[in-house]
Amino acid sequence: MAPLQGIFLLTALFFLLFVCFRIGIRAWLDRAALARRLHANRNKAIHRATVIPRTRFIRLHSHISDLLAAIGWSMRTDAFVTLSFCLGVTGATLGMLFFQSFRSSALLAAVLALFPYALLWMRLVSRQTAARLEFLPAVELFYQCYLVSGCRHVRTAVQRTVEERRLTSEVQTIFEQLYRNLSVQEDDEASLRRFVLSFGHEWADYFGNVLKVSLAEGNNVAHNLQELIADMRKAQLTDHQERHRLLEIRLANFSPILFLVLFLVINFRMNPESSYRYYVLDPAGRAMILNAVVLLFGSFLMGLYLSRRKM
Repeated sequence: MAPLQGIFLLTALFFLLFVCFRIGIRAWLDRAALARRLHANRNKAIHRATVIPRTRFIRLHSHISDLLAAIGWSMRTDAFVTLSFCLGVTGATLGMLFFQSFRSSALLAAVLALFPYALLWMRLVSRQTAARLEFLPAVELFYQCYLVSGCRHVRTAVQRTVEERRLTSEVQTIFEQLYRNLSVQEDDEASLRRFVLSFGHEWADYFGNVLKVSLAEGNNVAHNLQELIADMRKAQLTDHQERHRLLEIRLANFSPILFLVLFLVINFRMNPESSYRYYVLDPAGRAMILNAVVLLFGSFLMGLYLSRRKM
């Protein structure tokens, strides 16, 4: 058994080195192609063939960057992608060593590779849920500060809203992040997009569009803010009901894990020797546990998706 594990380990290490070498070659080729495009015009068909995959990669990179910025993680996007890739390779290696099947290796690699992204979404949904009911008082405070500032400067109104220190901790952090981004970054649209993503509902999207118009054109948006506050007050009861639905979805996410742990504890308690022989020593038992973990992870991702849709 030991020589077989050594062969699988060497194969996995060779695969890891091969993938890293291929990524390095691809990055060098992309950089060389970019340098050539700066000095000469290329054929339109070739240009579309190279731009479309790169555009998709840029969108994915921007999406992960927005998620990291929305929850306040200081990790860089490249480091996050590298971590996910390394976890995926680790999962593939562990799958070959312990389960000795390509299917199990692929499943474990997919679960570990998606695990950081799932944690990212879980933290974002947690922040959105905590800040959901406090969004209306925050908009009301911003509206007051906007009127005091003369209805001309949105950045000044955001600054006064932050300096008032009358918001809850989660919402205060989000507005402070918005103020820093508007003060430091030149891309106001990206700053507002991450601000909206931190709240994750249609009212925040409307509020972000109002701020975007005011920043771009300098218009007086006091009337728009007044209408937004009135509509949010009318929908406050529905908002409480949606919050309870989100809590039910989050509780349902963790209930299968509790049932799996309870099932294993009962089996090991009733017959420890047979349970150890089947769930640990037998490859079929280990594969069954892996399949259960994959299904639980899939249900967890579905719960996060439903929580996002309910926002």
